[in-house]
Amino acid sequence: MQHDEVIWQVIRHNHCSFMAKITTGNFCRNPYNITGVCNRSSCPLANSRYATIRDHDGVFYLYMKTIERAHKPNELWERVKLPRNYEKALEIIDKHLMYWPKFLVHKAKQRLTKMTQMRIRMRKLALKTREKIMTTPRKEIKRESRREKKAETAAELDKSIEKELLERLNGGLYGDIHNILPNYFNKILDENELHAVSDDDDVVEPEIEYVQGYDDLEEEDDIEDFGGFAIDESLKNNDDAPEDEEEMDTVDRKRLKIRSESALRKVEEEEPRKSKKKARVLVEVENEDASERQRETF
Repeated sequence: MQHDEVIWQVIRHNHCSFMAKITTGNFCRNPYNITGVCNRSSCPLANSRYATIRDHDGVFYLYMKTIERAHKPNELWERVKLPRNYEKALEIIDKHLMYWPKFLVHKAKQRLTKMTQMRIRMRKLALKTREKIMTTPRKEIKRESRREKKAETAAELDKSIEKELLERLNGGLYGDIHNILPNYFNKILDENELHAVSDDDDVVEPEIEYVQGYDDLEEEDDIEDFGGFAIDESLKNNDDAPEDEEEMDTVDRKRLKIRSESALRKVEEEEPRKSKKKARVLVEVENEDASERQRETF
């Protein structure tokens, strides 16, 4: 059986893991302690009948321990949820601790009051905007500054070496045969291409276009050939033409003859290709007398 006085004598005079001894007194770190002070009436281990109030995520609960459940550690504490209203919470405490010692009832109400005030202050502080004080990590700042300086010096050294090598290469110090890393070689080629493109942009060359031809010209030549052929035949068959027509310019006659000859050649070339059907040309010649008209077919 559990004997409270024996337990207290062992805890108080020998050893207790929850006890904290300081200059001002002895305090208890047990979460179920109702006052936080290490004494006989406030110790949750040395009292078989005990009550306290605990907070779980902003919700208050009333914990009660009795001697009847001492043999069941998993059911040792009975928990009752308290409402957010302060007056109703006090009524529930009076209801469940009606026949309990007055010391425990008074300390439970006092703890509920302190915890309610603490919750109100926490809400007010959460609504206020306050400056957040943060410490500056000096070691990290110094380490980062040293790394930045080292990186800058390494970059300057690489640039100076690259510049010196390029100057020697352009000066012909290495001759015609030399090995260059692919990255630097591609970089130099890209720069040269950019310079060449910028130079080409300055000189504007006329655009050259290719267009399909000879189709319209062939049709016009065919029409002119047939016209010249008809006119030439009319001149041949019309012996009674007036003297004014004989006074045409020699240049015009030569053109007509050339056109008529080319038309005849085309007709002669097309005759064997075609079947029995032959091309016929109707020629009408009108003399000065409107009454006389001659028609010939070829």
